[in-house]
Order: sequence, then C-alpha cells, then structure tokens
Amino acid sequence: MKKYKESLKTILDRLHLSIKKNNLKNSKQREYILKAIYEDGGHLSPEDIFVSIKKTCKNASISSIYRILSFLEKEGFVKSLEIDKSGKRYEIASGLHHDHIICVECGKIEEFCNEEIEKLQVEVTHSYKAKLVGHDMLLYVVCESCLAKTK
Repeated sequence: MKKYKESLKTILDRLHLSIKKNNLKNSKQREYILKAIYEDGGHLSPEDIFVSIKKTCKNASISSIYRILSFLEKEGFVKSLEIDKSGKRYEIASGLHHDHIICVECGKIEEFCNEEIEKLQVEVTHSYKAKLVGHDMLLYVVCESCLAKTK
C-alpha cells in the first residue's frame, strides 16, 4: 500500500469538518469513496470506485460518485489525473510527492520521484526569478510490456 502523510482516520476527520463547513448532510458514500481510494493506493477511475464500494454502499450510483469526486477534489482530498480519453483517475491528495509515467497503450500508471528533476525544476524557476509553488509531471510512454508485444 502507498505511504500517505495522513492516516485514513485523519483524512476522514478533515472530511467531516469540510462537510460541516459546506453545510452538507453527512453521507457515508463520501467516506466509502475516500476509503476505497486510500486503501487501493493507486489511481482509480470513477467506475473502479463504483465496483469497489457497491457491495457495502447499496445506494451508490455512478452519477453520485462523479459528484462526490468533484467535491472531494475541490476540497483537496483527492487529486485527478487526466490519463487519456477514457477520463480521470483519482488518488489521495495527501500522498507523498511523486510524478507519473503513463503508458499510452495499456494505461498502466507508475509513480516515481527523482531528486535531480526536482532540483532542476527549482533551478529553472529561479532562472525566471520565480518561486516554484507546485508542479505535476506526466510522462507519456509505451511501457516495456507493450513494447515487447510489438516485437
């Protein structure tokens, strides 16, 4: 399982505060969705989430999952990745910093962190007399498995 900066309990506690702040009804669906993404540790589509929670959350629908994901992203609980035309994938926003390598053939997503790249990004922003406040790096590749299939 992926390492996060916060425990699931801490994230759920923050969710309850956010629900209260936004004057929303407390919904178990939000918790189930966050828990599914947290426990998977990967990059889930709304459809993946639906399959994961439909047994424990009988009133879940794909449209409610999209609505809840939009709320969770706006409130900073999840981050989305635009992988390809198939739509967004979601991950917990409080994970440790990383970038992504995405296979354009099979959609496989790998995470990486490279200190040299991180340092270079700071150098580039300094050369523009700017301060780096964040970044997302997505490298689109044909993965080793897909390359092997074409041989």
